[in-house]
Amino acid sequence: MALVPDDVNAASDEKKNGDVATTTTQKLPKGMVLGPDGKPCRACNSKAAFSSWAAMAKGKVDSPQTTTAATSTPTTSALSTDDCPPDVETLGRSSWTLLHTITASYPPRPSPALQRDTTTFLSLFAQLYPCWTCAEDFQKYIASDNGRPRVSSREEFGRWMCEAHNAVNEKLGKERFDCGRWEERWRTGWKDGRCD
Repeated sequence: MALVPDDVNAASDEKKNGDVATTTTQKLPKGMVLGPDGKPCRACNSKAAFSSWAAMAKGKVDSPQTTTAATSTPTTSALSTDDCPPDVETLGRSSWTLLHTITASYPPRPSPALQRDTTTFLSLFAQLYPCWTCAEDFQKYIASDNGRPRVSSREEFGRWMCEAHNAVNEKLGKERFDCGRWEERWRTGWKDGRCD
């Protein structure tokens, strides 16, 4: 993983021009995740970290909230960021929502062909995921003995997805979800009726 250690304040950005590589050094915020190209990875960082880096890269010393947009005078805090590329948290929440919803709509007894397609989908998803460090982690997880996708039924697939999500939650220091309640959370709605 290409996290910048707390005590490192600079990284190199290489731009290849034929055989010549030029390097520029710039300061990076604490914990900034770099992409394979050595540049900050938008999909691997929070909006706050990326905005902080962008402000630093532009040579601005004030906070990102007071930076003005190029085409208008309102401050960034007055502009909506809903239409900006997703950060790592937004991407993660959206991806888990999609994956859990797929498990919830999965047939109770899928055909062998659908089981193969589902396993292929998960492998491709892990390869194409925009946050490269997250993608590598998920690839390792699904290749491990405990992480191999279990797709022979809706119940099995739903529990497997919940366990995969919990593995990520543990890594991030987040609370584990009770996988005995995966269907209530993602398929049927809570028994207290709040989803009705």
